[in-house]
Amino acid sequence: MASSSSEADQNPSIPMEAKKLHIAMFPWLAFGHIIPFLDLSKFLASKGHKITFISTPRNIDRLPKISPEFASSITLLKLPLPKIDDGLPPNAEATMDISNDNIPYLKKAYDGLEPDLTNFLENSLPDWIIHDFSSFWLPPIAAKLGISKAFFSIINAWFIVNMGSSETMLKGIDPRTKPEDFTVPPKWVPFETKVAYKLYESHWIIGSTNQNISGVSDTYRTGVSVEGTDAIFIRHCNEFEGQWWKLLEDLHNKPVIPLGLMPPEANNSGENWGSIKGWLDNQKKGSVVYVALGSEVSLNETQIKELALGLELCGIPFLWALRKPENLPDEFEERVEATGKGIVWKKWAPQLKILSHESVGGFLTHCGWSSCIEGLMFGHPLIMLPFVVDQGLNARVLQEREVGVEVARNELDGSYTRDSVADSLRMVMVGNEGKRFKEKAKEVSLVFGDRELHNRYLNEFVKFLEKKRPLIKPVST
Repeated sequence: MASSSSEADQNPSIPMEAKKLHIAMFPWLAFGHIIPFLDLSKFLASKGHKITFISTPRNIDRLPKISPEFASSITLLKLPLPKIDDGLPPNAEATMDISNDNIPYLKKAYDGLEPDLTNFLENSLPDWIIHDFSSFWLPPIAAKLGISKAFFSIINAWFIVNMGSSETMLKGIDPRTKPEDFTVPPKWVPFETKVAYKLYESHWIIGSTNQNISGVSDTYRTGVSVEGTDAIFIRHCNEFEGQWWKLLEDLHNKPVIPLGLMPPEANNSGENWGSIKGWLDNQKKGSVVYVALGSEVSLNETQIKELALGLELCGIPFLWALRKPENLPDEFEERVEATGKGIVWKKWAPQLKILSHESVGGFLTHCGWSSCIEGLMFGHPLIMLPFVVDQGLNARVLQEREVGVEVARNELDGSYTRDSVADSLRMVMVGNEGKRFKEKAKEVSLVFGDRELHNRYLNEFVKFLEKKRPLIKPVST
């Protein structure tokens, strides 16, 4: 067994802060994961560390352009996504390219990246690899090579806490076996909370414990990713729901390093912003609800119809960022645009610029954690319509904090109506109760929008990486 180390490693007289790291970043193939990994990469690069950001060719090509200041620090490594026999359309390399039913096929293809990633690690020997929940096969490879490894959860602490300990996930010994069991907080949560799944969501949770076409359940993937890592990095801050962070650390008995909320900054908005701004400028201050359900959520025909008609029924001005408008009700766009009450925007929308505009007074969201952060950093109350994974739990936490309301739905099948959409919108935007939600959202924005606070978290995170750097890495001879 030979050894390899840098000049800084060999010379202990060099200050720790001068020992720059090589850090590999390997996110899951969803842009809701890829972008936070990229943002973290940029922060690390700004501290002088070398980054290799790893994904598939089409995903790398779709990334926001890396600014010149990071050009020499961030290497974008393209690993071809292996072809599988069926289940994926041509050129599908991210969850946004496929339906939810096809995601297990994408996981199967993703697992096929193991040989190429192993080859990169053997030849490059980065100091750290920061990975996602999906690459359950990665921690043993990194451990064999002496590479430090960390699981970066772009999802917050309460979601992972609800999955239980690593042992629970790995051995399939969750005492919750029926859908009804998931509608109350798990027994390992020692404090009072209403954060639990709705009955219609619990069927998805039970499904995540079952082996799928990839051959591995999502629960097992997460369990191995957590159990096999040296630390958990999480997009969370102690100033907001800090008790969940502490419980996560207790459950897994390993360092949990909060990164703060990583509030993003608006970049160059391009040509789309001019048209959107022109419409927003003509609306009253705080009167518009911005509607966006992210790039990962696919609504069926009934869901999109009831949402559209609810927006029309409520009578509140809206701007709807909708990338896939094929299922809209007949003549819906023509009606709302003729009255000047609404716009359906079918191109890329500069979300941060929209949310920062003074005419926007509320945000109808699917409750992806990134979107929640973006809405609340500007102090907007939320109208919440969650669909998958962590979104329901996010909605429960935020409703407990009174920063918004969740659209009423059928407990058995999760369906909602145009009336329930309209009622929720009116409650938040124009009803007397809305004053409370607006006040609470403004209070929370003092935490969510505090860049100095969140940069302190990131600076402490960098110190952790530098301190934990292995001095000698074993390599194969």
